[in-house]
Amino acid sequence: MNLRAEAVIIGGGVMGTSIAHHLTSAGVRDVVLVERDELAAGSTSKAAGGVRAQFSDELNIQLGARSLEAFARFGEEIGYDIGLRRVGYLFLLSTPGEVASFEAGVRLQNQLGVPSRMLTPKEAARLSPLITTDGLLAAAYSPDDGHCTPESVVHGYAAAARARGARILRRTEATGIERDGARITVVHTTRGRIATGTVICAAGAWSGAIGAMAGVDLPVQPLRRQIAVTGPVPGLPPALPMTIDFATGLYFHAEGPGLLLGIADPDERPGFATDPHDRWIPRLCAAMERRAPALLDLPRTGGWAGLYENTPDHNALIGEAASVSRFLYATGFSGHGFLQGPAVGEVVRDLCLGRAPFLDVRPLDAGRFAADAARPETNLV
Repeated sequence: MNLRAEAVIIGGGVMGTSIAHHLTSAGVRDVVLVERDELAAGSTSKAAGGVRAQFSDELNIQLGARSLEAFARFGEEIGYDIGLRRVGYLFLLSTPGEVASFEAGVRLQNQLGVPSRMLTPKEAARLSPLITTDGLLAAAYSPDDGHCTPESVVHGYAAAARARGARILRRTEATGIERDGARITVVHTTRGRIATGTVICAAGAWSGAIGAMAGVDLPVQPLRRQIAVTGPVPGLPPALPMTIDFATGLYFHAEGPGLLLGIADPDERPGFATDPHDRWIPRLCAAMERRAPALLDLPRTGGWAGLYENTPDHNALIGEAASVSRFLYATGFSGHGFLQGPAVGEVVRDLCLGRAPFLDVRPLDAGRFAADAARPETNLV
């Protein structure tokens, strides 16, 4: 293979395919996307599928809200059913500090047009009747949030990009990036070379290695996260929101007739391991016993492990390298990448084309850590 491309996208998850879709819809025909495995095979296919605008950081609120609009139009515009269920996100709060933080978040979200609101414990239990309100002080809820199917989003974007001329190379690994001084000239792959002057890194947890190929520091650290799926839940409410016990990190939402659930495991250490294990189950059971004891009786019928792509402040890296000409990146989303994929595709398209994006993402530049300008996100799941 010996190709030439106007832009090479590395990574075939939601971020890479969204960028390919948005570039080709803007008239860029000479786009090549390389994915070392199958489309959505990395973190995207392992995501819980949550979509929301309930964040503490203004940029995340706006990226989430913009993406929610795109998910709502997806079937009509892209022609794929993504199984969108706008059943809301419900954060359960059990300390005064949590309540104060989410009250401030709701005020900011409301200013930006997000219809979130604070609830009493009794109101929260009406929405999510599997919980117990013991020890709860309040909850935060937004009805516009929800969940959908990550793989369908990826394949929809990929099909739309292909229809407009993009080349999508599966089972093709990027092995090197060649430069002439500060200018990118070639991407080397396991199937040959691609001459190009523009590389867009959307490689998720693997982005650190891609950045290093170009001489760009992308501080992304992989961390295994696990999900369990239960058998059928008798009387499962049809509009059960994505429910998060903020103190423990326990979350769950409907998955067919059962539940998808998970929890952060502080004992996990950074690395690329994605083999499932049961060491996290005692912590999961303890959280369920505290906040949703009815879940303890449900049979566990499946599950999987995937990778978060964490940055030091748990906020994304979006921008263009200053030291290398035309190396752009969208990575390090720390658990909220899938839900921001549509909006970030728009942003990266505009950065690539030299246009002003709908949102100024300069505070998310990878150089913020060297400049001591970290931008922490607190509403993490």
